[in-house]
Amino acid sequence: MTPKEIRDLSVVEITTKIRETRDALLQMRLRKQTGQVEKTHEMRALRKDVARLETVVRQKNRAAPAAS
Repeated sequence: MTPKEIRDLSVVEITTKIRETRDALLQMRLRKQTGQVEKTHEMRALRKDVARLETVVRQKNRAAPAAS
């Protein structure tokens, strides 16, 4: 996901997306341990997606009290 797409989502939707991405990352880690993952670079992409999502949530939470 691009940062622009993430910013268009609500905080609740982003939180749900974080949870889904972390679950996918966990499943990929487990599959890697058993040797079932061929595209290990996808793990890095998932970690970066989580970081992007969390960054946007923090930005929105900081902007919300200032706007009120």
